[in-house]
Amino acid sequence: MLNRNDLRRADINLLVVFEAMMQERNVSRVGEKLFLGQPTISNALGRLRTMFDDPLFIRTGRSMEPTARAEELFQILTPALDTIAIALSQTCEFNPASSNATFHIGLSDDVEYALLPPLLHRLRQEAPGIRLVIHRADCSRMPTLLANGEISVGISHTCDLPANAKRKFLRMIHPMVLRADSSKSALTLDEFCQRPHATVSSMVNLADDTDHALKRLKRQRQVMLAVPQFSGLPVLLAQSDLLAVVPDYIAKAMAGSGGLSVEFAPIELPGFELSMVWRGVSHNDPGERWLRSRFSEFLSDNSRQPMAIAAA
Repeated sequence: MLNRNDLRRADINLLVVFEAMMQERNVSRVGEKLFLGQPTISNALGRLRTMFDDPLFIRTGRSMEPTARAEELFQILTPALDTIAIALSQTCEFNPASSNATFHIGLSDDVEYALLPPLLHRLRQEAPGIRLVIHRADCSRMPTLLANGEISVGISHTCDLPANAKRKFLRMIHPMVLRADSSKSALTLDEFCQRPHATVSSMVNLADDTDHALKRLKRQRQVMLAVPQFSGLPVLLAQSDLLAVVPDYIAKAMAGSGGLSVEFAPIELPGFELSMVWRGVSHNDPGERWLRSRFSEFLSDNSRQPMAIAAA
């Protein structure tokens, strides 16, 4: 059994580097995540190897793969670091106006594109010194990012979550049709099916729901373009007959920049929930509580109807 006096030779900063390396498996990415230079990370890895008398990480191509000893240590140290972080956070108050805290947040692509800019503007007014690190997190990745501590809070359409994670409903995601042509007439179902469609791969649930709704009517649409994220849609749709089914807040953001118009689909499409989720271990952290309160205030919409969208 280790004598607790021996803890004096342990540097908690080294354990933070170890945890980050287990998550990232890459020295450069660990440096970016912790805002440290590569020489500092390499030095920390050397000290960790001495501390635990094990290589811990073996270079395999561009990745640093953990040894069996590193995997064992990770299972032991992660809950211990969570406990230490909780204890430290509860000993101090959080003042957003003077804080320089760093928050790791998971956002789905739709949220990052349409909801983050106005949210960031509000956060900058209240807490000009904080740093936000955004991780791309869709429904499939969110549970893993929460479980391994890469993020403390996330916003997306969510599915299964870790057992200790918490969730809060923010708003409904309502599908709308985005188009760039100059016609003032609403789309008919025939036009909706005949015209080419663009989809965004990060919103696979929305695409599937649209196709399933058409299939029930024995109809189908023509998807001729699939892109990985929303940012390219305005340019791709411009001066074309392409249609795109997108969340209502995406539609509002894109129509607001001009050249695009928005309307309801000529078929009933189901909505789904946008939620905020967070790690149970950070539930009582003062800074995390403040951040979640800002998300809840600025992003919540209890209405079950799509937000009003002015014609472009």
